[in-house]
Amino acid sequence: MKKKASKRKKQRDFENTLAELVKKDDFIDYQFEHNDSSICLGYLKSAIDTEKLEKYILPQIQQNDYIDLNEVINDIPITKSQLIDDPNKLHEKLIQGYVFIYMENVNPQYLLVPIPLIKTRQVDIPEVEFSVVGPKEAFVENIDTNLNLVRKRIAVPELNIEKMKVGTVTKTKVAVVSIEGIADKENVRTVIQRIKDVQMDQVIDSSYIQQAITDNQNSPFPQLLDTERPDRIAAVLTEGKVAIFVDGSPHVLIGPTTLVEFFSAFEDYFLNWTLASAFRLIRLFAVFFSILITPLYVAVLTHHFELIPKTLLGTLVSSRTQVPFPPILEAIILELTIELLREAGARLPSKIGQTIGIVGGIVIGTASVEAGLTSNVLLIIVALAALGSFTTPVYQMGNTIRLIRFPLLVFAHIYGILGVGICIAYIMVHLLKLTSLGRPFLEPIFPFRLTDLKDAFIRLPFDKQNKRPFAVRPEKVLRSTKQDYDK
Repeated sequence: MKKKASKRKKQRDFENTLAELVKKDDFIDYQFEHNDSSICLGYLKSAIDTEKLEKYILPQIQQNDYIDLNEVINDIPITKSQLIDDPNKLHEKLIQGYVFIYMENVNPQYLLVPIPLIKTRQVDIPEVEFSVVGPKEAFVENIDTNLNLVRKRIAVPELNIEKMKVGTVTKTKVAVVSIEGIADKENVRTVIQRIKDVQMDQVIDSSYIQQAITDNQNSPFPQLLDTERPDRIAAVLTEGKVAIFVDGSPHVLIGPTTLVEFFSAFEDYFLNWTLASAFRLIRLFAVFFSILITPLYVAVLTHHFELIPKTLLGTLVSSRTQVPFPPILEAIILELTIELLREAGARLPSKIGQTIGIVGGIVIGTASVEAGLTSNVLLIIVALAALGSFTTPVYQMGNTIRLIRFPLLVFAHIYGILGVGICIAYIMVHLLKLTSLGRPFLEPIFPFRLTDLKDAFIRLPFDKQNKRPFAVRPEKVLRSTKQDYDK
């Protein structure tokens, strides 16, 4: 009696599931009549690969007379086909790209055949982290393709991949990748636990995960580094870091990270160490110049004009003769104009965006100087500051630099150079308190690590970097010899 009741319940559940599926416009079902049996097949047309259906499944069902589903699963040349007896799972499986097959008047079992439709773009060159030398591959939106790009670079069994699904609605696939025996287990556990604790209905991109698992979500500074380069991921994994892959995102997250890493382009490792160190120092100088030059201009002209050299005083006075605004308002107008041009260029199609950025900058800059709204000296300073912010290799840190200039401008107007110092001190205190996956964000500056300075502001030769970064607490501090992975 219990078996009959259970069978009737499963039949009712199946009928209810089938009734829900029939309401969908893209649900297709077939029924094939044979001498001794009737086989039914159903799928969502938008979720499956119809070529595989017509090539591997339909011919087998049309031509053969089956007694049970075990014969069907043996004839269909598709791996990972499975038999289930729970009709409540059918709806979820069909959405994932499965075809379900069942036989009427037979035990309530359902054969699920996976033929999902996977459309993705081909592997192309990096767009954000482009380099003249080095590999020319970039991640795409498909997580399996991205994992393959890393696997072929790190072909060792110690490469550990922990997969999970995040998002109550989207159920996005997320993979946490590390190298067992090198990566600190606590870092790996921290990343996995934080991802599992994410309470969101949708995860569309890796930036969702980044915002959800960072240590301080109110900080303008990114605490996880994102990259589109497989070679960079392979390099940081061998250092002992953890990578987070998100299906649908061409950017992979790296943690724990430090502030100095955001100013290091991966192309630095493809150049001679002297050239790489020089370019890195130029990049750091450009960032500090971008942050401080406009606030210092406002501070000096508002409170400390006596600091201006006599040879330069005449030029500044003549440039501001017709300007009716105080330096702070003049600077904010120009800074906002630059930001508007940058946003307009980023949102418009590429060819139009480039034209808007160049022509708009020339026309607006020239017109504002001729109209006496801004001085030509400040226009040059703001343009150079904008160029300096563009040298940041990581886009997210570039956004942070753009933002922190505005509070510096306000403090410079109120308190002069003292205000600039106060604001910088506040930023430094914030950075000292900041962590990335629980690790100090300012390392190797604080806490001071002499060994990690070998690849911070300058990059020493590879033979001088015989230890992994201490900031990530690797299980193997010394870089491995060939024998460690020669298996």
